[in-house]
Amino acid sequence: MLEPTMNDKLKDSINKRILEMKRRVEADSERDFSFYNRPIEDVSGGSKVVIAGQEMGMFASYSYLGLIGHPRIAKAAKRAVDEFGTGTHGVRLLAGTLPVHRELENTIAEFKNAEAAITFSSGYVTNLTVISTLLGRGDFVISDKLNHASIVDGCTISNAKFLRFRHNDMADLERRLESLPLSAGKLVVVDAVFSMDGDIIDLPRVSELCKKHGAWLMVDEAHSVGVLGETGRGVEEHFGLSDAVDIKMGTLSKAIPASGGYIAGSKDLINYLRYSARAYIFSAALTPPQAAAANEAFKVIVDEPWRVDRLRQNFRLFRDGIRDAGLDTLSATAGIVPVICGTDDQAYQVTRLCQRAGVFVLPVLFPAVPPGLSRLRATVMATHKEQSIKEAINVIAESSGKVLSSPLGSV
Repeated sequence: MLEPTMNDKLKDSINKRILEMKRRVEADSERDFSFYNRPIEDVSGGSKVVIAGQEMGMFASYSYLGLIGHPRIAKAAKRAVDEFGTGTHGVRLLAGTLPVHRELENTIAEFKNAEAAITFSSGYVTNLTVISTLLGRGDFVISDKLNHASIVDGCTISNAKFLRFRHNDMADLERRLESLPLSAGKLVVVDAVFSMDGDIIDLPRVSELCKKHGAWLMVDEAHSVGVLGETGRGVEEHFGLSDAVDIKMGTLSKAIPASGGYIAGSKDLINYLRYSARAYIFSAALTPPQAAAANEAFKVIVDEPWRVDRLRQNFRLFRDGIRDAGLDTLSATAGIVPVICGTDDQAYQVTRLCQRAGVFVLPVLFPAVPPGLSRLRATVMATHKEQSIKEAINVIAESSGKVLSSPLGSV
């Protein structure tokens, strides 16, 4: 048997994928469409940033409450470095647990009205490991069609039968549940706020159906903690519900300005994950400054409720202004405002015009969204001033108008 030659390797499918991405990135660069992976040089301006020497209004941030750089949070992180250093002695199961980890988990449990909580190294890892740890062969996992990629990947590797229901379609979800064996393990997983469209899951009905059909309910609150509810506690508070969700997932990298992910739930659930979840057993613990920053951030949200209220006001001002300009924002209700552009090329062009005019937005393209629905994925923060929001609306409207009205779709 002949051994593969270097020429054979250059022709294989792996290399083809690598070269195709190289060609795409180079082509985008040639057209001045290099919007991704650019370093932000200065974030000291609150709702403004500096990129490539240009100051721009930030309208693509996950920091919904504007807590990046908050003095209390920064002080807590620095204090943790002074006390514990910059890392841990291992994974959480072994020598990696510090008092600051337990304090954070207790804070999360209290904030989310749960018995206990557990933290992981990222939100993506949290979904991946928890879904695959809870499920196995013979079980069923049912996912909203527009769920985040981390949920999809967790479902895929879980060995459970992976089913999807039409986006926020409760009749379709009920049909799925009715088709499953009563005795089978069943997990329904949904986003609270959907990360591309900015709409909210129909939690009252999802919870009702799960209870009726004996299914567990897991909700990803990456974009709802700090955003939904009178005090920012998320989707249950938004709907005036309690104990509607069995597995409360969230991130520590959006409204909470740190890094990591968490699950809040019953003591038995959390205990099971501590001894079974591979990303907890085999992956590094949160660093002390990350854990301390996240812990303090939850306390700031409680102590500064004006941020949640201001975010809600700013969101309505921004979304309604975009809609009044004649642009399509789909069913955006919280957090994210999609501004539909059409083709990938049109989204790129609108982004370029906006950034040249000092408004930092970013495009989301196929396959992250359906063909023909490429968009700007815009956000506002609690710290945006009304005038800055109105100026951004005008820039986005004018930029979109130039591109979408052009006969050749090019400006």
